[in-house]
Amino acid sequence: MGVEVHNFGCRLNIAEGEAIRLAAADAGAITVINSCAVTNEAVQKARQAVRRAARTRPGARIVVTGCAAQIDPARFAAMPEVAAVIGNREKRLASAYSGAGEVGDIFTVAPLLAPVVSGRDHARAFVEVQTGCDHRCTFCIIPFGRGNSASAPASAVIEAIGAAVARGQQEVILTGVDLTSYEGGLGLLVARILKDVPELPRLRLSSLDPMEVDPLLFELLTTEPRMMPHVHLSLQAGDDMILKRMKRRHSRTHAVDLVQNLRTARPEIAIGADIIAGFPTEDEAMFANSLALVDDCDIVFGHIFPFSPRAGTPAARMPQISATLARSRAATLRLAVGARKAAWLASLVGSSQKVLVERDGVSGHAENFANVALNPATPGSIITLRIATSDGERLLESAQ
Repeated sequence: MGVEVHNFGCRLNIAEGEAIRLAAADAGAITVINSCAVTNEAVQKARQAVRRAARTRPGARIVVTGCAAQIDPARFAAMPEVAAVIGNREKRLASAYSGAGEVGDIFTVAPLLAPVVSGRDHARAFVEVQTGCDHRCTFCIIPFGRGNSASAPASAVIEAIGAAVARGQQEVILTGVDLTSYEGGLGLLVARILKDVPELPRLRLSSLDPMEVDPLLFELLTTEPRMMPHVHLSLQAGDDMILKRMKRRHSRTHAVDLVQNLRTARPEIAIGADIIAGFPTEDEAMFANSLALVDDCDIVFGHIFPFSPRAGTPAARMPQISATLARSRAATLRLAVGARKAAWLASLVGSSQKVLVERDGVSGHAENFANVALNPATPGSIITLRIATSDGERLLESAQ
């Protein structure tokens, strides 16, 4: 039956899923649930995946790893379907999949000796260059699951990217828990990648902290054609008081100014953002500021979450608003982002786009990260095509 890995949550987990697959290759029939702990809903999805795996692969051992397993191992160990619970630090080790797995509640991440790279399941390569976080946003449980910030050596990153390109992956996405805290500077790493791997056509970055987009990184994002015109920012809110209570380091004005400067320097840049709805103490005026941020920053890719109190975080002890109201506000934000996205996609009809074809051969992503529905094409190739229409969610190569 072999190894089956189910990744939940961030792109970092997608990258680490390949390392898990390799580490567990000799462990026999095994299903690995690589969990996320960002929200209570994410934890529940991991538990549902355990039960589903028990039904669909009854002969396979079920192992749970990832942030949810690291933070609350007992919750998964108590499930009768689970054979082992493995921590984030151990999940790359082959020995972990033959034993019971031991997990501590909090740990300090050892330096990354080699980045992990997603493999056969993706036309794009997700390359982990950083993990952990030294900041302590009041809502975030992830530092308890990932530990302090640690970075992979630049030489190892270059080697991993070179290997990805050699096996046919023409786009690389750098990932990390707090990517912009890469030791030595993310801009310097990006500049070295572009110099030392000239055969890499496309480089993309995962979520960026707006406070850590330094002049070098800004210059590369806005002037380097091999850097994709797509910037995803960890904004979280559009109200200064809520940002302060979240213990974020940027202000609303800083976020808006950064986006305006990016778009002035490179108008084709598409903006994505993480936003939390219903943070404790958020009143209607505060929420209105977050809603207005969608227009002020022209956000066309939104990761919108209703606030989810995580035990052990300061935000969980703050005065809460109702979960129903948080979900309603999240839905309102999603509608606003959806409207911006639909208008943006409509503006691209008739344009020519360079698209990386995904593994299915009939979908892909443009340089600005717009999802494109294609006529059948060679998976992994980069093609130039003219956009015929849009359905509000995707660009379409031909009218359907």
